[in-house]
Amino acid sequence: MSSTSQKHRNFVSEPMGLKPVTELPGIGPVLGGRLRGAGFDKAYVVLGQFLLLKKDEELFVDWLKEACHANSKQAGDCFTCLKTWCDSFL
Repeated sequence: MSSTSQKHRNFVSEPMGLKPVTELPGIGPVLGGRLRGAGFDKAYVVLGQFLLLKKDEELFVDWLKEACHANSKQAGDCFTCLKTWCDSFL
C-alpha cells in the first residue's frame, strides 16, 4: 500500500502546467478559495512560494497555515507533494 494519496500520485506524474491550486494535495475547495483570494490561484504560484522558502518544510507549512488556515496534515501533504514534484522535474 502506498503512503501517498491518488491526488498526490496524479499531481507528481506530470508537469505542473496551469493546474489550479486545488489540484495540490491537502488543498480542497475551501483552502483553494482562500489561496485564490490571496493571489495564489495556480499550483505553480504556490510552487514559487515553496521555492522562495528554499523548500524548507517548517517555513512552508507555517506559511500555508497562515495563508489559508490549513491544518498540519493539509500543509504537510502539500509540502510532500511539492517536494516530490521538484525532485522529479527540477
